[in-house]
Amino acid sequence: MALEIKKHIKTLPPLPQSVAKIQQITSDPNGTIMDLAKVIKEDPLLTAVILKAANSPMYGFSRQIKSIDQAVSMFGMSTVKGLAVASAVRNTLPLDLSAYGIDENKFTEVSQLQNSIVVNWYKRQASKLDILSTASFLLEIGAVVISSALSNAGLADEFRERLQEEDRIELEKEYANMDTEEITSLIFNHWKFDIDLVNAIRFSSKLDKADEDIIEYAAVLATARKIVDITHDVSDESIKEALEMAEKYKLDTNTLKQAIQIATSA
Repeated sequence: MALEIKKHIKTLPPLPQSVAKIQQITSDPNGTIMDLAKVIKEDPLLTAVILKAANSPMYGFSRQIKSIDQAVSMFGMSTVKGLAVASAVRNTLPLDLSAYGIDENKFTEVSQLQNSIVVNWYKRQASKLDILSTASFLLEIGAVVISSALSNAGLADEFRERLQEEDRIELEKEYANMDTEEITSLIFNHWKFDIDLVNAIRFSSKLDKADEDIIEYAAVLATARKIVDITHDVSDESIKEALEMAEKYKLDTNTLKQAIQIATSA
């Protein structure tokens, strides 16, 4: 199955031109918020996605956001890039999560919650959000590929039943020889994203193997996934475990608590 998954990833179409433009602007030291807003305004679907997110209580803005210029200014370039990439990916891959027993709406809800936690946690460290915002929005996208492969092999029902009692990562490795994060990192690598972003995702499920230059990013992503993922909702226990993980990797737990409060009170 691992070989089939890798072959499938190689056949994925390129992301829309608007995403390429956004990546170019956000990576250009001379790129401006006005440049970014102009590109977004050319894409009605993306405009709707960003305005909807900006007015969601999950991001904690205190007033209604009525224009893309406002949204880009409030979010910052890195978070807007994450929203744009996430929207494009969800429109590129058919979101069949039947092997995990969830639908597209649940998948989107979890992705937004993980992103909201990370963005509110690191909003005062904008340079790090360039990696974290995009990565946190799409941590779970590898599960879509696993679910598709399991469905094609007639194993989705079996996997879903075992998932109720067994460890998710171990099951993914048993069936696909890779976990969700490894597959997500392969997808981003196929689309030629920055290698630090790829590795942040890849090592978020194997923090003991992460290099020093990537460990903070990987630990942040792992913490967000500890709070909520597609197989479990936010709970007092998941928050407790996430705070313990954050403390272990010397992350800011006070700001994390605030970020969780904003994201989960929506």
